[in-house]
Amino acid sequence: MLSKAYLSSLCLLLAVPFSRTLPVETRTTLPAGCYGKRTGIHFTTYSACQIPSTDPMAHCPQSAVLVDPSMTHISNDYPTYPTIQQAIDSIPNNNRRYTILVMAGTYREQLNVTRAAPLSIIGQTYDPLDHSKNLVTVIGGTANYNSRYTDNAFTSTLTVAPNLNASLTGSGPTGFAVPEGTPFGNIDFRVYNIDFRNTEFDISNGPALAISVSRANAGLYYCGFYSYQDTVYIGKLGNAYFFQNEIAGQTDFLYGFGTAYISNSKLLMRSCGGGVTAWKGTNTTFENKYGVYIASSDLVAANSTIAATMKGKCALGRPWNNLHRSIFMDTYMDASIKPVGYITWSSIPIPPALLGEYGTYGPGWDPVGRNTTQNQAGVPTVMTTQLTDAQVKKFRKPEDVFITEQGKKNIDWIDEQFYAW
Repeated sequence: MLSKAYLSSLCLLLAVPFSRTLPVETRTTLPAGCYGKRTGIHFTTYSACQIPSTDPMAHCPQSAVLVDPSMTHISNDYPTYPTIQQAIDSIPNNNRRYTILVMAGTYREQLNVTRAAPLSIIGQTYDPLDHSKNLVTVIGGTANYNSRYTDNAFTSTLTVAPNLNASLTGSGPTGFAVPEGTPFGNIDFRVYNIDFRNTEFDISNGPALAISVSRANAGLYYCGFYSYQDTVYIGKLGNAYFFQNEIAGQTDFLYGFGTAYISNSKLLMRSCGGGVTAWKGTNTTFENKYGVYIASSDLVAANSTIAATMKGKCALGRPWNNLHRSIFMDTYMDASIKPVGYITWSSIPIPPALLGEYGTYGPGWDPVGRNTTQNQAGVPTVMTTQLTDAQVKKFRKPEDVFITEQGKKNIDWIDEQFYAW
């Protein structure tokens, strides 16, 4: 009997001619009966390219570059590199979109993307619509314990920023003062089916970023990001869209100054420390929507073994400064969540910070607890705001929060296959 994986592969291979002359952004059209899981759409643009085969580049875009640590697949038709960073560095500095195919395996490296033009990095997989089937893992990064680094930016497994200054996190409520004139980085960076792990410690032992995005647009699809403290950092003028991802952490594992929208994903709490979110926001002369938005996702203990010990102990977040903005929308929460939801942090005044929920449900949703007052800056305060339909409307969709300085939507860099609004 043929396996499901084999049948899926066959569907994909039948869909595309055996040629490397595909346009850069060709969408795969499949025979009847070959459909993607859960999303209700056909398999993705890169599916035929992602299926492992004896000729890994046969169904990839013409501009594709191959990463093969064994250097077995070498051809005059495409360049091959043993590491992902070497492949990234090989991409010409022009305006053309390039694709990097990463063969199945574990890669021990820290990745830096400074290129401004569009770039996609895709991992081999037999099922591009199931994150749990990912075959590519990048292990890298360190932890900034005892302040051994001058900045947390040096810890990240994956960094997307135009230069070092743009990526620096700095300290305190305002962070690093990025110099005027610093350019914007990648306008359309995408990663598909790759897991990124910062594994120096198996506990929260200082900031240890798995991904850092600053002054760039990044779409992350069916990926995984794993650390303990500060797993996801979205820096100033950074935009990041996470779709069907798995993100794991313990302390403040979603933080930054920019904008992140996390959709249809799973947030795994490895223990309880600080909060899930610790956004800082940025003060600007124009209206902004900087913040982190979690929609139609699950917020749960990382595994059943620790779930019982975490019951009622994990906070949704805490305000790093009064520009903090985070909203959980239509998200399932298990019993790990504190009844009060969000918690206080030192003497920071709340207004105009927004620590919100809309349509959350599950054992972690406690309407009585959410209305309990806490002592914030000496003032009894209900920390968690329950948003009405009218209040949540301006944050509901990615196009509502990814906006330009002029207030216009900025979503052209999001893969429309995974944009359901």
